[in-house]
Amino acid sequence: MSLDEQRNMMEHAMTERMLNHAFVVLRQWAHELGFAPYVDRIHSLEDNYKQLFDYYLVADDPERDTIHNQLTTEVYRLADEMYADMCLKQGKSPDMHGFEPGNVSSIINYFSSCVHLQDEDLDWLVEAAYDTNRAAEALAATAAMTTHLRDMFDESAMSTLLDLIVADNQMVAEQALASSILLLAQWDVRIDFFPDLQQRFIENADDERAYTVMCALIRSVNKSIKDMIDSNHITPDDVPEEIWTLLGDDAKKGSVEDAMKHLGKLMPKTEEDYIRTIVEMLPETWVFDQIVGEDESRNSEIEQLYLETGSMALMWDRTEDAEEWLLQRLRSGRANAQDYINYGHCCFLKGDKMMAYENYREAKRLCKSVRAFFDLFRPDRKMLVEKGIPLEQVYLMEDHLLKS
Repeated sequence: MSLDEQRNMMEHAMTERMLNHAFVVLRQWAHELGFAPYVDRIHSLEDNYKQLFDYYLVADDPERDTIHNQLTTEVYRLADEMYADMCLKQGKSPDMHGFEPGNVSSIINYFSSCVHLQDEDLDWLVEAAYDTNRAAEALAATAAMTTHLRDMFDESAMSTLLDLIVADNQMVAEQALASSILLLAQWDVRIDFFPDLQQRFIENADDERAYTVMCALIRSVNKSIKDMIDSNHITPDDVPEEIWTLLGDDAKKGSVEDAMKHLGKLMPKTEEDYIRTIVEMLPETWVFDQIVGEDESRNSEIEQLYLETGSMALMWDRTEDAEEWLLQRLRSGRANAQDYINYGHCCFLKGDKMMAYENYREAKRLCKSVRAFFDLFRPDRKMLVEKGIPLEQVYLMEDHLLKS
């Protein structure tokens, strides 16, 4: 089993707070690392967990869940330390030995690759974020650290990123906020066991600003910054207003190319694939609830933003509203294959199988291949069945689409 497979197995176990399953992986890592203190910490945690379970069998203590959460937190912290060391041992993430202040390439390389960021590294970043003469260095380090945190949770680094949300430098603050939203969504289960990070996010993130950043990120999914720059087809109208808000009032005063390069720094190109997952990640996370909550006007806007990116994630219970929006999209001539598939879903669910078939077939025509079409269609199969379409009818529809 590969290191990533081991980690995924342990993460799944920890999600369900099944600590014994996690200990199996941790013991194997401790053996490979040959580091006695890790073995001692594992034994101590195992003993505490056994005592908790034994006590649970004979007593109904209201504090049991709190103790269980504390144990889970400690296991997470140990797992993070050991995973970093395993990455080093296997050469997956070479440790760095400092960086050269003033050299942006050196800073990016260090903050994106170092698996053991030191307190002095994080202190340097915070100081740079409040120094107008080092704004470029701070922005580069903040963006690079996001790459690091995407692959490897680090409580201290995450805490620093949350602190940067209120940095004086607006670009650094917006980068930190956008990155925090994405990372807190990715690590949603872990955040349950790190309430101090939850609280810090709530305190530092202004609701309106956080919401604007999230809207901009969702809107940007269909915008390929690199392709736009390379093709020289960038115009101000190509950029959603939320993006200009992020860039600041002065962004339009220079060339649009320069503005887009600034945006590239705000959302590094190495993050593009990750940003594309935001539509799937946010609806079910604590982050989404904190930013959007029960605000109906915000919910409506977010639902439309999701539809614009091709996702029915928030609209399966409101297909009539989705159908109305999608119909306007189709009539505008701007619809893509996913829009036709989503409109077909709406028709299918209201019983109009022929209209569903025609829209699915148009989506298939717009796709580069049959496989490309089914890659878009099949992820929604489960929701169609859950909303009342018999699985046999879904299979029948797919069979006819395959032949058409």
